Amino acid sequence: MVRKYFVQQLGLLLMVSVIIILTNVIGYKMPVKDSIIGVLLLSAISLIGLTISKFMSRFVKLPSMMYVSLLGLLLACPVSPVKDIVVGTTTPVAFLAPATALGAFAGVSLGKDLKDFAKMGWKLVLITLFVITGTFIFSALVADIVLKMTGAI
Repeated sequence: MVRKYFVQQLGLLLMVSVIIILTNVIGYKMPVKDSIIGVLLLSAISLIGLTISKFMSRFVKLPSMMYVSLLGLLLACPVSPVKDIVVGTTTPVAFLAPATALGAFAGVSLGKDLKDFAKMGWKLVLITLFVITGTFIFSALVADIVLKMTGAI
């Protein structure tokens, strides 16, 4: 059971890693070696966090993302003995690199269920479009404010 879960998660992480490496190299002109090493380290952290989550789910039901994030934070925090390795290795990885692939995947996923979505009624479709549009606009607004406050733009 645990082995099957581990193999499934490893397979998914490998697929995502290939997409991130390709978009890093092609879109952001990152060196292939740096991209591969950084993404492999991030994947290893993710896999360890997912495995911890699987074992801890017997005791506490918490999202897997919490364990992955916590592990990453612990490994990169200033008191960690491996901080320099983790930060130095993952710095070349552009975290926005897979955004295009993720958007395409979300579009395909939404398109697959569009008929079922439309059957729910025009009011729900309209509300959903407003929510998605509002989320996008306000996310962009918050990002713009933060980037201006930090002097990035």
